[in-house]
Amino acid sequence: MRAVVTVIGRDAVGIIAEVSGVLRDHSVNILDITQSVLQDMFAMVMLVDIANCTLEFPDLAARLESTGEGKGVKVITMHEDIFNSMHRI
Repeated sequence: MRAVVTVIGRDAVGIIAEVSGVLRDHSVNILDITQSVLQDMFAMVMLVDIANCTLEFPDLAARLESTGEGKGVKVITMHEDIFNSMHRI
């Protein structure tokens, strides 16, 4: 099972470390990651494996959202099935 984690907001030190730390703490593996800084705006998309996650999916999403709020960014976590359905023509 996989999920897509999107992070958007003002760039700040430690965003990647904070988000990946939450994933590590709950046995979520990062499969792919891309990030960009456009002037002072930070954008990151991660594809993660949630098969061994120690939290229920809604709890993981809430934990990541809360972590993002602490860094001043918006974190959206979406199950891969929902992501694929939204982007199907």
